[in-house]
Amino acid sequence: MGYVDALIVGLGNPGSKYARTRHNIGWMAVEALLAEHGATTKSKYHGRYAEVKLGEIPVAVLAPETFMNDSGRSVGACVRDLRLPIDEVVVIYDDIELAPGAVRAREGGGLKGHNGLRSMADAFGSPDFVRVRCGVGRPGKGDHRDIAAYVLAGFEPDEDPDALAREAARCAETIIVEGIDAALQRWP
Repeated sequence: MGYVDALIVGLGNPGSKYARTRHNIGWMAVEALLAEHGATTKSKYHGRYAEVKLGEIPVAVLAPETFMNDSGRSVGACVRDLRLPIDEVVVIYDDIELAPGAVRAREGGGLKGHNGLRSMADAFGSPDFVRVRCGVGRPGKGDHRDIAAYVLAGFEPDEDPDALAREAARCAETIIVEGIDAALQRWP
């Protein structure tokens, strides 16, 4: 393809020990999107990179392989190289403020202690990128893990991370193809 109109980023951490953890739901979402469109990734921008067509729109997809806290290095290099404005970047990530399984679209917003978002905001010089928030909830009553341990742990047996990933991928695709307003109607 070579030229793209937008970038979808799925945040996560590299390594098999993080593969199906709450913190990696962004990666799982981009994997679901790429599988849906039969795309494969290559190593580029310190991550796994692919290009797909969503509708008629050429889109880059990136799963940074830097650790979450340094994801801005990967995404920043990609955005600079592709010469994309910040409002054409859609970031999929885990959000402890949402109930498990919930998906929400959002334009910009705060960072709420999410180090992946902070790293990206630092790289862009602004937090005003479009987001797909994937609800992973908080530790339940009697669960004494701190938030970091919780998000770096696997999903509970009654949670369906694959369904969450697919729904997040649909939300990101809707943002690209139909626009943020359409996504905000379906994933408010």
